[in-house]
Amino acid sequence: MVSENGRYRGLLIDWGGVLTSDLFASFRAFCELEGLEADTVRRRFREDRACRELLIGLETGTLEEEEFEPRFAALLGVPAPNLIDRLFAGSTADEEMLAAVRRARAAGIRTGLVSNSWGTRRYPRAVLAECFDGVVISGEVGIRKPAAEIYRVGAERIGLGPAACVFVDDLPFNLAPAAELGMATVHHRTAAETLRKLERLLGVPLR
Repeated sequence: MVSENGRYRGLLIDWGGVLTSDLFASFRAFCELEGLEADTVRRRFREDRACRELLIGLETGTLEEEEFEPRFAALLGVPAPNLIDRLFAGSTADEEMLAAVRRARAAGIRTGLVSNSWGTRRYPRAVLAECFDGVVISGEVGIRKPAAEIYRVGAERIGLGPAACVFVDDLPFNLAPAAELGMATVHHRTAAETLRKLERLLGVPLR
């Protein structure tokens, strides 16, 4: 379950919005550049079934980028070329969080990525190899959060049971299924808050 000192032995963590800057801020910047209301992208995924189905297809790998971009662009009323790159143009790596994952791994914590993907080619694979013992990208496994199975796969890929793991995500609805499997969960808002909680749960210094 947990290590002998009562701490968790595995760290499973999201990519976008946790190990990067806030993705919704990038979406807002995109909307402003395109002349849309600032919350258009987020609102369309939340309220528009057609947009939601496109996102699910992209994240599970059943819909290629080349098909997603023109269809989603048409629904937004914007040009299609390089749409995904434009949506994520404002996203940058959170070096403090990445450094903390490296420190956790160096201290003997098993580390894993569990990420819903917008295509699979944009992940910095060299960075993933440095940081993680296991990687689960939704478009590669055909499962997306919040399906319970993706958390099980994440734990398996770092050689642990779910109850030995902590899972970190910026979206609360992605945390509930992990908790139901017995994982400790951390809702990421800021690096300082998340790292403070992880240091307590994992029992290792991360800063």
